[in-house]
Amino acid sequence: MYNPAHFALTDPEALQRVIHQHPLGMLVTHGPEGLDANHLPFEYDPSRGEHGTLIAHVARANPVWQQCAGGADVMVVFRGVEGYISPSWYPSKHEAHRQVPTWNYEVVHAHGRLTVRDDEKFVRGVVARLTRTHEAAEPQPWKMGDAPTDYLDMMLQAIVGIEVAVTRLEGKAELGQNKELRDRQGAVEALHARGRAPLAQAMGQTLPP
Repeated sequence: MYNPAHFALTDPEALQRVIHQHPLGMLVTHGPEGLDANHLPFEYDPSRGEHGTLIAHVARANPVWQQCAGGADVMVVFRGVEGYISPSWYPSKHEAHRQVPTWNYEVVHAHGRLTVRDDEKFVRGVVARLTRTHEAAEPQPWKMGDAPTDYLDMMLQAIVGIEVAVTRLEGKAELGQNKELRDRQGAVEALHARGRAPLAQAMGQTLPP
């Protein structure tokens, strides 16, 4: 990934924040038929391994778990906040007209080695933890015990667990850091006015106090 120093996201907490807040990762693999990408909700455990471990599951019908069964090098891409930035939001544009549109975004690339975990206990744990995490905000959170045992067993048999032992985390936050302060502030104000608070807040956090 092209990553100029002023956009590089290196703080471990910031990298982990993007993963936790945007857990749908794109698993990129290289198998017998070339490059492939699968979009999966991941659980991230920063305590396992030097750079943490990503945990997920795939459909048993998905050939990726057999193609990478030997422990393949993979990359998982997590996209954070993102959005279009109009040059009209920059005060300097109205003076010199030397601005062009851009796209601001956060992204984390997790490089690592994939291991297949084809056992019922592991898969059950993955589903249980993902469910607890993503049902937590519901008034009446769904839990695995709500489903009939035979149905749940059938569903669990239809998926396979995977782990990615992360060897390197690379992050990028292209949030206007290369612009004049007044232009960055103008873009933040324009985003708030258009109801795009998450990107505005992320850009605002890069501004000097």
